[in-house]
Amino acid sequence: MQMDVSTRQLRAFVALAQQRNFTRAAARLHLSQPAFSALIRSLEELLGVRLFDRNTRKVELTPEGESFEEVAQRLLADFDHAMTDVRDHVARRRGRVSLAVLPSLAAGWLPPVLSEFHALYPGIDLDVADVLSEDCLERVRSGSADFALAAIRADSPELRTEVFCSDRFHLVCRADHPLATAPVLRLRDLASHPFVQLARTSSVRQYLDAAVHPMQMNTLMEVEQLATVMGMVRSGLGISVVPALTLFHFEQPGLVTRPLQVAGLTRRIFLIRRRDRSLSAAAQALYELVMRKKPDEQAG
Repeated sequence: MQMDVSTRQLRAFVALAQQRNFTRAAARLHLSQPAFSALIRSLEELLGVRLFDRNTRKVELTPEGESFEEVAQRLLADFDHAMTDVRDHVARRRGRVSLAVLPSLAAGWLPPVLSEFHALYPGIDLDVADVLSEDCLERVRSGSADFALAAIRADSPELRTEVFCSDRFHLVCRADHPLATAPVLRLRDLASHPFVQLARTSSVRQYLDAAVHPMQMNTLMEVEQLATVMGMVRSGLGISVVPALTLFHFEQPGLVTRPLQVAGLTRRIFLIRRRDRSLSAAAQALYELVMRKKPDEQAG
């Protein structure tokens, strides 16, 4: 049989068990003595047992009352802990937020944002997965990420997508390369030079292939990491084309970056989250900061 014991009844019981006096116990809870007595009486009726022996001189716990005292204190402690925990989460003093984000954003744009977030909410744990777009989506879909920043749109019954920013592309080459000072940059001019490509699974490669089709670049090699692209270009093995949000990799002596004005060659970044799940207070705080800190130069 279900018993709906209230915290008010439990607090009244514990107060009387400690004070052994109805007047003092009622005052401790800021209740009138009749209201306090009614709480004790209703608790005994609900439990079907007498918890106190009382007369005009004293109040004593019955054996059943002594057994119940430890239970009541534990229940109140658990309840108070749960309420404090909820308040801390709502006040953003505690919590956890998980973010899935493209490696190019995770390495350059994201760290200052997370540094500001951590300064504001030091008690919130951060979990960052720097993964490619498909994995970003899967992490949101499975619930292991609260939201994601990816380069593919994912509108579906379970996922909601909003445009986060746009990312223009730039040529990267050595300062002594002919393209570094060419008055005009055209794709067909780039295609004649050895080219260092990112792997076909990357959003950068997919955008570039779509923009140059049916033309093909003179691919010298394919690599997985932008840092590797930088090293190969710096060594003079070839040129490459990368989004503006990745240019921090190429801020190196002897390298030049130049913007490309090519129709269709703009990478769009999307913020993706679940439709059927509200963000926690911690995740909502990070979401709001991320939206305020959209990359300025690439936006639009």
